Amino acid sequence: MSRPRDGVLLVDKPIGPTSHDIVREARARLGLRRVGHAGTLDPFASGLLLLCLGPSTRISQYLSAMEKTYLATARLGVSTNTHDMEGDIVGESPRWRELDEHTVRHALEAFQGPILQVPPRYSAKKVRGTAAHRRSRQGETVRLEPVQVEVYGVGEIRCALPFVTFAVRCSSGTYVRALARDLGEALGTGAHLTALRRTAAGSLSVRDAVPADRLCDELPPAAHLSAARALAHLPAVRVGEEDAARLACGQAIEPTLEPVPEADPVVALAQGTLVAIGVGRGGVLQPRKVFL
Repeated sequence: MSRPRDGVLLVDKPIGPTSHDIVREARARLGLRRVGHAGTLDPFASGLLLLCLGPSTRISQYLSAMEKTYLATARLGVSTNTHDMEGDIVGESPRWRELDEHTVRHALEAFQGPILQVPPRYSAKKVRGTAAHRRSRQGETVRLEPVQVEVYGVGEIRCALPFVTFAVRCSSGTYVRALARDLGEALGTGAHLTALRRTAAGSLSVRDAVPADRLCDELPPAAHLSAARALAHLPAVRVGEEDAARLACGQAIEPTLEPVPEADPVVALAQGTLVAIGVGRGGVLQPRKVFL
């Protein structure tokens, strides 16, 4: 069985290992040195992890920027310092007993749209060049500034108080842990996340992913994407052989087959194969990354 050397693998990460643990396992199982991931999942979380292989490690930033969909469960009445069940309890309240499903649903749906969110102190968010979680674990008082994120939709809300399960579709950079924290604050009870599963990244679904312990098996076609297929969410332009050769030399082009979209980034494809990623301005494509 041939092992994939390029492209993007859709992997269903289990609860427990870190995202980098899965990367290390993929390197060992596939015999491939260059493996990276697009979008970290915390150890307690499961679900879709995108692994970029070989030359496709260079497209990870464009995959990380895709919107994400999660299925989450929050526990009202208990707050932790990490906003999940792995942290220390920092507050408890019995006020969740006074709540009903309508109140909880209304509070959760109020987070839809653009919001300012303070990232968790225990996160990879950088503070003066160092991850916030490292500074926090060293006893430093960490203050993070609010960041604008967007919650595109909240649904599938199920209440079995004090537990609330919901699906959320949100922009890259949104912390669902922080959403649980803020829900608890809005309800006056405190809250933390007890379960999190990423079900999609853009149009890529965990239903097509391969379990992390089966990377050596024959991969289903839907779980292994070419770089071009993985970038199908971006504006694209078809280029001919001559234009592809010029892009490969780092030269800007005015595509002869079709107009270049006015966008940043733009994917350039030659017969369905990724040639370059660049910026489209005034009918000209200026390459930023070349893949030939």
